[in-house]
Amino acid sequence: MFHALADPTRRAMVRQLASGQQTVTELARPYEMSLAAASKHLKVLEGAGLMTRIVQGRSHRCSLDPRPLAQALAWLRSYSDFWDERLDVLDELLSTRAARKDLNERD
Repeated sequence: MFHALADPTRRAMVRQLASGQQTVTELARPYEMSLAAASKHLKVLEGAGLMTRIVQGRSHRCSLDPRPLAQALAWLRSYSDFWDERLDVLDELLSTRAARKDLNERD
């Protein structure tokens, strides 16, 4: 999923899909790319589980599947707590060192 979202065009397509179902043509319209190129981007998003595609004749309708995003957010939050704790310890250590340096400079 992170690989799929690493590309700015695919991130923008996910934002477009957040507003509702769209065709490949609608998703490709804001970019200077062929439908084949847009379809390649969409296949990456599909492979990551971020979207589904319904084929009706020649029309491909795409929809966002937000579940992988929710799972990624939960995973990132667990690391956020870890790093918040680590950075608090670092802040305390640096404050203590700065206070000691101030005392040593006064002596």
